[in-house]
Amino acid sequence: MTDFPLPNVSTDLTGQVALVTGTTSGLGKRFAQVLASCGAKVAISGRRRERLEALAEEIRGSGGTVEPIVLDMRDNNSIVECVDQAEKALGTVTILVNNAGIPDAQRAHKMSNQLIDDVFDTNLRGPYVLSCEVARRLIAAELPGRMVNISSIGAFNYSGQGAALYSITKAGIVRMTEALAVEWARFNINVNAIAPGAFASEMMDGMLERMGDISQHFPRKRICDPAQMDSTLLYFVSPASEAVTGTCVKIDDGQGTR
Repeated sequence: MTDFPLPNVSTDLTGQVALVTGTTSGLGKRFAQVLASCGAKVAISGRRRERLEALAEEIRGSGGTVEPIVLDMRDNNSIVECVDQAEKALGTVTILVNNAGIPDAQRAHKMSNQLIDDVFDTNLRGPYVLSCEVARRLIAAELPGRMVNISSIGAFNYSGQGAALYSITKAGIVRMTEALAVEWARFNINVNAIAPGAFASEMMDGMLERMGDISQHFPRKRICDPAQMDSTLLYFVSPASEAVTGTCVKIDDGQGTR
């Protein structure tokens, strides 16, 4: 006998509160829309207020519940205030998607100290601080939670194209995922990661401008669509993955395994 349904699969997120970072473009925008479409109340965040408001209108127009929040991942106070605002407007955050990230797009020895700080803070330190802030509140409320950290296939494969620090910070995200999964398993907080390959986004547009059509070197000769990550995101935040924590799933269309 089992208490689980057959099959044990659901994408109904009714009653969940999600906070997604970096929602003003690309992958984060899609993640927020997907979570809202499945019934979660969604706090969207990023630095560009006008884009947040536009996305909020889209989600509301589709029947979703949303709270736009200006967030700078380089600023500890901004991070804490973001969680405060999300909690006040929507309730305790039970799903966190750490998506915000910036590229370096420079050779390591040519980067300014300010750019080094910005990349570390946005890609790694900020997500760590935010994860801890959300976890504290979940533990205090005695609620289970799900965290999904967005890494990159670049965490596992770097060919010297001028993005060393990006690769380093995204590798750090994978290790952060593994360590925090162990730390918070006793509190029923699952922490997992997704490592995308080349997906359409503003960041990818910039890479294509610098490097040309890199897709022609891929086995399937294409740049993937963010929609192709929907199922993995929903798996990690749904009841079906209750026993899955500390895992990183690569979604790279075979790009990084040639």
